[in-house]
Amino acid sequence: MPTGAEEYKHKEATLTTREREFHQIVDSVPLHIVLLDPDFQQSYGNTASRSYFGLKNRLSPEKFVQTTTHPEDCEKYLAWAVERNQQRDGGEIEVRLRRHDGEYRWFLHQLSPIADDEGAIVRWCLTRVDIDERKRQEDRAMMETLSLREEIDKISMFEEIVGTSVPLQAVLARIAKVAPTDSTVLITGETGTGKELIARAIHKRSRRSKRAFVAVNCAAVPKDLIASELFGHEKGAFTGALQRHMGRFELADGGTIFLDEIGELPAETQVALLRVLQEREFTRVGGTQSIAADVRVIAATHRDLPKAIEAGSFRSDLYYRIHVFPIAVPSLRERKEDLRLLVQYFIDRFSNKMGKTFRRIDPKSLDRLSSYPWPGNIRELQNVIERSVIVCDADIFSLDESWLIHASTIQKPLSVEMLNQEKELIEAALAQSRGRVSGASGAAVMLKMPPSTLDSKIRVLKIDKRSFQL
Repeated sequence: MPTGAEEYKHKEATLTTREREFHQIVDSVPLHIVLLDPDFQQSYGNTASRSYFGLKNRLSPEKFVQTTTHPEDCEKYLAWAVERNQQRDGGEIEVRLRRHDGEYRWFLHQLSPIADDEGAIVRWCLTRVDIDERKRQEDRAMMETLSLREEIDKISMFEEIVGTSVPLQAVLARIAKVAPTDSTVLITGETGTGKELIARAIHKRSRRSKRAFVAVNCAAVPKDLIASELFGHEKGAFTGALQRHMGRFELADGGTIFLDEIGELPAETQVALLRVLQEREFTRVGGTQSIAADVRVIAATHRDLPKAIEAGSFRSDLYYRIHVFPIAVPSLRERKEDLRLLVQYFIDRFSNKMGKTFRRIDPKSLDRLSSYPWPGNIRELQNVIERSVIVCDADIFSLDESWLIHASTIQKPLSVEMLNQEKELIEAALAQSRGRVSGASGAAVMLKMPPSTLDSKIRVLKIDKRSFQL
């Protein structure tokens, strides 16, 4: 039977062996592991911790922090340590630490209390994880974000029209040319491309900018009320007309009226609008007095108006009146290089409204956004970003791929779209030349192509030249 002294020595030797094994295990770990006394004086540091700092002399806790911590982080680190000691609980903090060669690296400090059976803290365990690469990536992402925001500030000089792509810059150049004039503008483009933004930009840069900009969605007003909405009505003009009503043209006097989805106007209203454009006057519904219309007209449509003319649903004379200065707004698919700027722009806008902050964009989410065909264009992108900002609680912006409804199958083939655009350009030139192909004032000169080539295209596209000889 071993004596009490022998048993004690055996247990002591066992503990020493286990402690040595523990130190060997801890020393093999690449992260810093440090044991602190209750007063935060270091009692043990593993090999990774000791070799990082290379300190030969033992320092007080405060002196150690001041010697090894980046000057910009020192004060907050000391305050954090004092708070942890007062609260007697753990926590974590990110600070930069000076390596033995003078380089500073970011570390995540995690402090945990070790208590005895009665709950008194007998030791603290501090671990440090090197997060320098992660922080550098975050800093690069932040700088990239700031750069994007600066670029947005520089290029979004046309209200909320954001982008640097060649197709968009061509549109902005046309806006700059036509805005100072009083010419009628026809804006074409797919739904959601931002046609109203184009119209507002034209108004803002016109001599009418101090007067009203009145927008009317012709597709949203019932057909039997659209004339009254545009031109007003007299008391008793129809059932329910209990008093005189001013129309949108009167409200826009001296300013600009924007007629969105003009292709949806009924035939009788098209006649009244043609009179406004030709004679600069109109009559209220149920009235007899002509009212002068000092209004600039900007129209927009996503429809193919020449086809509507062929179908008999849109007047050709009205088309030529509004087709003075056409601006075709590119789809988002045609300006994919603007996507990153637009995403950042909408993230900034909605996060500011909702009091959220995103340090960077998840690269996978950006890839998904870039590969999507965007049938709803800018409007669809805006909705997806707003929805994502609402539900995203992390500081990295991300989205759910299921929100992107793949509707590429409903899109026209690119070749068909290109043919339609080419046909529209040729018909517009023929309208200006009154059906003449060759000669100094012919359509071929306007389109900068040989007359024989234009004649060939007219035959292939089945364009009737005679319909333009009015």
